[in-house]
Amino acid sequence: MRLRILQAVCHNPKSVNEIVEATGSTQANVSKHLTLLASAGILSRKKEGQCVYYGMKDAMVMQLCSMVRSQI
Repeated sequence: MRLRILQAVCHNPKSVNEIVEATGSTQANVSKHLTLLASAGILSRKKEGQCVYYGMKDAMVMQLCSMVRSQI
C-alpha cells in the first residue's frame, strides 16, 4: 500500500481523496499510511483550506521505490 501511495504522488502532490481513488483503498487505510510516511520524512504535507495535499519530499525516494519494484 505504501508503494502505491508513493507512486500516486510521485509526479505531483495529491489530496487524500485523490490518493484514495488512485490506490483503490479506504480513506482510513490511506490516512494511516500517509501519516506514517509523513512522520518518517518521506512525504511532505501541505494544508490548503479543508484539503491536505501530500507529495514527495525527496526525489531519491522514487528511485529507491523503482529499484524495489523491479526486484518484486
